[in-house]
Amino acid sequence: MSNFSTCDLCDEHGPELLIAAPIFRDYGGRRAFHGEIATLTCPEDNSQVRIAVTEPGQGKVLVVDGGGSLRRALMGGNLATKAAASGWEGVVIHGAVRDLDELAALDLGIRALATCPWAGAKAGAGSRGGILTFAGVNFTPGHHLYCDADGLVISRNPL
Repeated sequence: MSNFSTCDLCDEHGPELLIAAPIFRDYGGRRAFHGEIATLTCPEDNSQVRIAVTEPGQGKVLVVDGGGSLRRALMGGNLATKAAASGWEGVVIHGAVRDLDELAALDLGIRALATCPWAGAKAGAGSRGGILTFAGVNFTPGHHLYCDADGLVISRNPL
């Protein structure tokens, strides 16, 4: 599905979908994106993000739980460039990003809570996989995320 509308998806599949609270801002050059969810947790440390974005991401959306912290950016221009080059469809960050002009120039969907100029720590903290809970929904690896200007929805199966 290359063209979709989260509004249309809700009209057609509403009871089957999880609708995320509208807490994210759009920072990437790709306004709408969708894909299979891959998850990681890394409060204020972007070491795991650095590893994940170098892996093949075609058809996938990386969902990062930074604990909602706005003290350190979990993604900036360098990591976003790697994610785009690796084919990731998008990244959703429950935390902060930086290098906004660079992010906006990339063909990558990026949603985050806010910006922070200070880069994430690089101590290797964090873990991959597992169900993440924020924005009032569960982000489950293998489920499918659809995001556009109207919102972010999650489905167990591709729509």
